Amino acid sequence: MRLLGLDPGLQKTGWGIVQAEGTRLTHIANGTVTSNAKDTLAERLVDLHAGLMEVVQTWQPDFAAVEETFVNKNPTSTLKLGQARGIALFVPASLGIAVAEYTPNHVKKSVVGAGHAGKEQVAAMVQILLPGVKINGSDAADALAVAICHAHHVGYAQSLKGRSG
Repeated sequence: MRLLGLDPGLQKTGWGIVQAEGTRLTHIANGTVTSNAKDTLAERLVDLHAGLMEVVQTWQPDFAAVEETFVNKNPTSTLKLGQARGIALFVPASLGIAVAEYTPNHVKKSVVGAGHAGKEQVAAMVQILLPGVKINGSDAADALAVAICHAHHVGYAQSLKGRSG
């Protein structure tokens, strides 16, 4: 199964695609979709939508997962991030792809084993779990971590389903 992980942001939304075959994970692709800070909010959201549509249509994931975000100290920034996150949730869902959500601590715990791991630890573990991966920036590393987290959960759910049937 092919999984899309998304790390939403208004300026940069990271994306990562992994292939899961049983417990084996293979890196397929990763990158970022960007928007121009000089554009209006509406134009930036359109850019994110178009970029994510291209990613989904190019890589044809079976499932998607989006990292949840928490409220920042700045309510305006939080609202804008929420709107970018809405685009990240909407794009795969609008194409009939099931979308899961995970908190940052849940992703870190799934990938690194510690819920308060740093970005560097997450990126290092992604490189261990996906040998030979060339990560295209920290946002893409976070997105790959989200995809890996989802692979663990989907695989676990499928193994339980197999045992009950």
